[in-house]
Amino acid sequence: MGLTRRDFPLPQMVRANLHRLEAADIAPTRPASTVMLLRDAADRPGALTGAGGQGVEVFVMRRVATMAFAADVTVFPGGGVDPRDDDPGLPWRGPGADEWAQLLGVAEGLARGLLAAAAREVFEECGVLLAARHDGAGTPDLRSGPWPRLRDALARREVSFCDVLEDHGLEVRTDLVRAVARWVTPEFEPRRFDTFFFVARAPSGQEPDGRTSEAQTAGWARPRDLLAGAASGEIKLLPPTQVQLEVLAQAPDVTSALAREIDPTPLARIMPTPTRRDGELILRCEVPS
Repeated sequence: MGLTRRDFPLPQMVRANLHRLEAADIAPTRPASTVMLLRDAADRPGALTGAGGQGVEVFVMRRVATMAFAADVTVFPGGGVDPRDDDPGLPWRGPGADEWAQLLGVAEGLARGLLAAAAREVFEECGVLLAARHDGAGTPDLRSGPWPRLRDALARREVSFCDVLEDHGLEVRTDLVRAVARWVTPEFEPRRFDTFFFVARAPSGQEPDGRTSEAQTAGWARPRDLLAGAASGEIKLLPPTQVQLEVLAQAPDVTSALAREIDPTPLARIMPTPTRRDGELILRCEVPS
C-alpha cells in the first residue's frame, strides 16, 4: 500500500485562522475517537428481500451550527478522550490494550483510552453500546430502565464509563471494532484533535438514534449519497470524513469493510497542510492508497 497526494479546498470559514501559523500560535492536539457504525444496505427497513450487493450504509450526524468545532458539518459519532477513559480496571473483551497500542502507534494507556472513548461516545451520541455481559446473557434494553439516564450522565461527565460497565456486569467488546485511519487537525485551527477512526457493525437489535445536543440531524446514509451531497454543496464534509466515505463506497458489504487490510502498522499520521496550487490556497496531504 503506497501513498497518494490529495488536495482539498480550503473552506472560507477557516482562512481567518491562517495567521496562527505565522504567529507560531499552534494549539496542542487532544486525542479523540470516531466510529463509523455500519449496516448492510440490504438490511435496512423496507429493503427488498434478498437484495444483496447494495453496499453499506453508515450512521452520520450533522453537527449544530453553534458548535465551536466543525459547525454544521456532517460527521461520524465521536469525541475527545476523557481522562477517566484510561482506566486499567475497564472491563474488556477482545484484543488487549498492548495490541492496540502497536497498531495505533501510541502508549498503552492512550490506546486503552481511545478504545474506551470510541465505545463511550457511540453510546452517548447514538445509544449503541459496543459491549456485552460478563455472563454471556443478551444486551440489556438500552431504551428503558436506567440506560437513558446513564447515557445523559455520561455525556455530562457525571459518571465514568468504567463504573457504568462494572455496575451492570458489562465489558467493552474491542473485538467488534477495527482501526482504519488517524487524522490530525491542521495546525492553523484553534481547536485541534489527533483523531483515530474506527469501524464497527451496528450490533443486532440496537438502532442508533442520534439523540445528542451536538447534532441537528442524524441517520443512516449511503456513502456515495453523502459524497454526492458534498459535491453539490448540500452538506459539508471534512477531508478525513470524505476519504473514509470514499473507501466505504467501494465496500460491497459490511463484512468486506471490516476485513479490509490496514497498512502500514502503526497507522499513518495524516495532517493536511495549507499550500498554494495555481495561485489558490488549498489543503494538501498524503493518504494511504
